[in-house]
Amino acid sequence: MLNDVRRAQILEVLKNLISRRSYSGEEKDVAEYIGKIAKEIGYDTVHIDKYGNVICSVKGKYPGPKILMDGHIDTVPVDEEKWTKNPYAGEIEDGKFYGRGTTDMKGAVCAMLLAGAYLSQDLKKEFAGEIYLAGVVHEECFEGVAAREISQYVQPDYVIIGEASELNLKIGQRGRGEVVVETFGKPAHSANPEKGINAVYKIMKIIENIQKLPMTSHSVLGKGILELTDIKSSPYPGASVVPDYCRATYDRRLLVGETPKSVLEPIQKLLDQLKAEDKDLQAKVSFAKGQEKCWTGNDIEGERFFPGWLFEENDEYITKAVKALKDIGQNPVITHYNFCTNGSHYAGEAGIRTIGYGPSRENLAHTIDEYIEIESLYGVTEGYYAILKSYLAK
Repeated sequence: MLNDVRRAQILEVLKNLISRRSYSGEEKDVAEYIGKIAKEIGYDTVHIDKYGNVICSVKGKYPGPKILMDGHIDTVPVDEEKWTKNPYAGEIEDGKFYGRGTTDMKGAVCAMLLAGAYLSQDLKKEFAGEIYLAGVVHEECFEGVAAREISQYVQPDYVIIGEASELNLKIGQRGRGEVVVETFGKPAHSANPEKGINAVYKIMKIIENIQKLPMTSHSVLGKGILELTDIKSSPYPGASVVPDYCRATYDRRLLVGETPKSVLEPIQKLLDQLKAEDKDLQAKVSFAKGQEKCWTGNDIEGERFFPGWLFEENDEYITKAVKALKDIGQNPVITHYNFCTNGSHYAGEAGIRTIGYGPSRENLAHTIDEYIEIESLYGVTEGYYAILKSYLAK
């Protein structure tokens, strides 16, 4: 399926993706480039939605399922002084392609875009269904929020998440929630602290008791996590002032079936118990909410609760993907992601049949001198081609 011309095109397209810096909210150049290339290589339509997601599609000659390939095009920032390579030059050395976003995850986006086009070209559109490629914005801030707009537009039957998997097949993930505990006190001069209520002292007891709460577990995904990640008090700096506000943020890793209510309920019960013991305690628990500006000028916002998901290994669409990969000489291990992806929406919220399959290693994401191995890039392109062909067979 790959020849020298196509291998060269893969590297050229990835270099162009890497050369266009695309921090969250700044993905315009990459989105427009993807749309331009998609039209040149045979996609039928290019759609850019209100958030700036770019969605390309090509339709077969026969009715069939809609397959959505999902890859985010935003990246985390770069501290260029710490890199030994130019993060935007696409340098190649010893079989490695360097640059911000090579692993996370412009390499996969490049492979998805071209695999869909190559299949359509080779079959002369003699396939049953539709191929969609989504270049997704703001994933680094909100896993799955921008994806809601995509699934509403496409209404896919299957989704392929391209996050790094070392060419293994992912059939689930833990989700993520950002839990906020707040305490409210009374300000006073620190020379007379008895006249105030110190919100930091109040939250200290809450934190101590939260550590004692039992945690959920799952036979496949492991244990849920509730980990304190930061504490902020106000006023800050608080010279000579008893703080009247304190906020603690927790990273909550979610298992299948956990809901916003089930996650907050044990913490709320703890707060109610502590309030009964301390008449001066005022506290609340909630999920953090975020708001960011999209490159289109629109706002994207949402509560930071991104559910987990898991499918069965023997589901037909999964066994079909495994067979397709084995037929081209790959030997994927069926496992699950340890981190959060856009699958939180597609599978966790919308219940769409989803798999994860991508190049490279997840521990290369967000790193200094990030890279992707070129053979992995070629391999995943062949893999996407094989899976699409299997799902779209007449």
